[in-house]
Amino acid sequence: MPSPFMVSPEQIMQEKDELARKGIQLGREVVALEYDDGIVFIAENASATLRKVSEIYDRIAFAGVGNYQEYDPLRTAGIEQAEIKGFTYSREDVTARWMANLYSQTIGNVWRQFDTKPLEIELIIAEIGETGFSTNRLYRISYSGSLIDDQQYSVIGGKYEDIRKWLKDHYEAELSLDAAVRLAVNALRDVRKDQDDAPEVNADRLEIALLDGSRNRRKFRRLTKDEIAAMLDG
Repeated sequence: MPSPFMVSPEQIMQEKDELARKGIQLGREVVALEYDDGIVFIAENASATLRKVSEIYDRIAFAGVGNYQEYDPLRTAGIEQAEIKGFTYSREDVTARWMANLYSQTIGNVWRQFDTKPLEIELIIAEIGETGFSTNRLYRISYSGSLIDDQQYSVIGGKYEDIRKWLKDHYEAELSLDAAVRLAVNALRDVRKDQDDAPEVNADRLEIALLDGSRNRRKFRRLTKDEIAAMLDG
């Protein structure tokens, strides 16, 4: 009788790690930065309709990279859960930390199943603080479900380590919106300056949205291509 085919748990997790990393490396990065009046998301995205950055709730936004078919259903499920909790209890009970924990558990559960392909995605969940009551929140969730609490800026995507190092040397607190956008775009350009085949990072290839502290209850808004071009020209 032939012996059953055996694979060690360590090998399975290593192969899942390699698969997830390869999938995410194909995705262009998303940078989230605090500026003087909120949080801005800058994503390299050539698509006009498939969004990487979206509103989740009044003060909360979602960003994803990797396999769109895997992170977009999570976005939709998050909106549904937020609406249910806000309606059942109160809108103040819907927080980025609660949302990030839900996503972390969901992604981690898939990761821990030996017979299931890992989700090839990374997420950022951000919440703009309420003046005098709370501070901004930036949570980063990896393909394994690991939850990281970032400060001032957060990056996901294939070259996130290089961009984080670049921002560590160049980021300053209390940036204006225009300055924050140009800083993130310069970071995206700089990490690919040695790649001859890399497309130019311009307004046509950028998706930018923000949690704007100057707005009323719903803080999320998108920038138009004309607004982005004007910022980059400035």
